[in-house]
Amino acid sequence: LMLALAKMDHLVNEIRIGNCVDDMPTLSTNNDAEVNDEWIVLTGDQVVTHAGNILEKPESIEQAKQFVQGYASEPCSTVGSCVLTHLPSGIQVSGVDTATIHFKSTIDGELVDRLLEEDAPILSCAGGLMIEHPLVKEHIDRIEGTEDSVMGLSKYLVERLLGELKEKLDEEATRQ
Repeated sequence: LMLALAKMDHLVNEIRIGNCVDDMPTLSTNNDAEVNDEWIVLTGDQVVTHAGNILEKPESIEQAKQFVQGYASEPCSTVGSCVLTHLPSGIQVSGVDTATIHFKSTIDGELVDRLLEEDAPILSCAGGLMIEHPLVKEHIDRIEGTEDSVMGLSKYLVERLLGELKEKLDEEATRQ
């Protein structure tokens, strides 16, 4: 969550000092471009954990194989965080979602070789695997949580946070 919060602090600062003007969408009203002055900004981050360790992107094919072999004996988890900030009020909500992936005991380092043959991005994924790949899917026993959470951003978490943010904005509006 700390990294998602740090990303948000940086992004909000960039927006407020005007460094993101060209990246911000406009509202079109009668063919006249109108700038919207109210936004919900989302940042997030995710890590993969296994056996008490945070797994980064593998530094080598051999390390990717070690990661994958470890999944046969103990499940890995994804821990995703999300921060929503309303601008201009600065009202912010955040949360964390965890999903655990249980692989079949048949998973081994040979999977990495098969994935490499298909140009799968082994070295650019935290933990070395993308669960949406068909070769990986056949080794998954079950997922505790949702697939979208494993893939990077929990739809449920975002929807829950949008509800919390709406409640806070409504409370703020009644105070004014």
